[in-house]
Amino acid sequence: MKEYLQFYINGEWVDPITPRLLDVIDPATEEVAGHINVGSEADVDKAVAAAAEAFKTWSQTSKEERLQVLNRIVEEFEKRVPELGEAITEEMGAPTWLAEGTQAAVGVKHFQTTVAVLERFEFETDRGSSHISREPIGVCGFITPWNWPIHQICAKVGPALAVGCTVVLKPSEIAPFSAKIFADIIHAAGVPAGVFNLVQGEGPEVGQAIAKHPLVDMVSITGSTRAGIAVAQAAAPTVKRVHQELGGKSPNIVLEDADLEAAVTGGINGVMMNSGQSCRAPTRMLVPNKLMDQVSAIAKDVAESWTPGDPKQDSRMGPVISDQAWEKIQGLIKSGVEEGATLVTGGEGKPEGLEQGYFIKPTVFSHVKNDMKIAREEIFGPVLSIIGYDTEEEAIEIANDTEYGLGGYVQSQDIEHARNIASKIRAGYISINNAGLDISVPFGGYKQSGNGREFGDEAFGEFLEYKSLLGYNPS
Repeated sequence: MKEYLQFYINGEWVDPITPRLLDVIDPATEEVAGHINVGSEADVDKAVAAAAEAFKTWSQTSKEERLQVLNRIVEEFEKRVPELGEAITEEMGAPTWLAEGTQAAVGVKHFQTTVAVLERFEFETDRGSSHISREPIGVCGFITPWNWPIHQICAKVGPALAVGCTVVLKPSEIAPFSAKIFADIIHAAGVPAGVFNLVQGEGPEVGQAIAKHPLVDMVSITGSTRAGIAVAQAAAPTVKRVHQELGGKSPNIVLEDADLEAAVTGGINGVMMNSGQSCRAPTRMLVPNKLMDQVSAIAKDVAESWTPGDPKQDSRMGPVISDQAWEKIQGLIKSGVEEGATLVTGGEGKPEGLEQGYFIKPTVFSHVKNDMKIAREEIFGPVLSIIGYDTEEEAIEIANDTEYGLGGYVQSQDIEHARNIASKIRAGYISINNAGLDISVPFGGYKQSGNGREFGDEAFGEFLEYKSLLGYNPS
């Protein structure tokens, strides 16, 4: 039983001003795995004050000084990867192979990428007689989700610290254990007091307090589109910068000249990974109508290989995060049947032998129409919709017929063909032939999937202000 009852503020673990316990539920067992205290606006005030004071000195450090700190974070992080993996398995149900090998490991990679970017990054440039300086924006408030908890924390915190910003983090209260370990890593690495601060809590109180705080200069949220809108509204009166990485309903266009076995297998794996709880999962597979039956047969076999089970026993698929998520996914699966989609495999109810835990049957629908609920709403579970098309123009139209624009996928053995189709998808992060995650290139979405970018050089820009100095270089 984990008891993480303090917040990390100004370089110390401190008690909340008004303690209030919250149960943390293990989604594989439905039992209490531990407790945290949730914070209040007063705790946010305390953390922001510490960050604002620390900014005065941290913002003036040299690139070399910050590189030293970041490299120490990498060293400490590498020591804690197994522990982080165990925490992630317990708090959000990712199987051991995924929690340690990908979820925790990608946190190290984010900081390694941040170091590489900082080493080559130029903060000062001349343009004629003028000079352009890129300076840290100030105190950054971060609101991060439960589905990839360390990945999302590191994608924000690394670049912010690298450019000289200070941070107040509110991790998900549903999956808070790994964030506590991350704060321990920050402390062990000798990050100066106040540069990083952690306040546990719930979105309507702590998240909103961060978003509206007058001393927070920038707020970044990864979460649902609904939550992103709420944060933007709270931030608007103080005219702070708002960065949002929100929902998705990514199309996966399988072209007629694709390697069908590889394309469908990769697409199914992308949906089932992390129990379908990934914002860029390729949940709409678009296939030529004449290949619908062939694709459905491959999809059925691959989906059924994703056997759910105890994540601590290294099952291939773990549970979804909560009872609320389970009920929502069940409702959407039911709607797919009611609206006339063909259920290829899976369906309602828990997998056989898994009555305890929030487990979902890996589910595939074929003959889906793009106006069905399962094709419109972000399900955030292991559910795929296969949609038919007759022409490539129709496929592109269907792909873009969504309020989201985070990810996209194209499958073709002709790379020029794939590139041409990819250029017509209105989304920010597009994978050709199931290419894997690349954290060196910008990640973010169009439309209601948010604004701004994470990863790589472009992430630094989210945390910088431009200052133009005229007459700096008189002739």
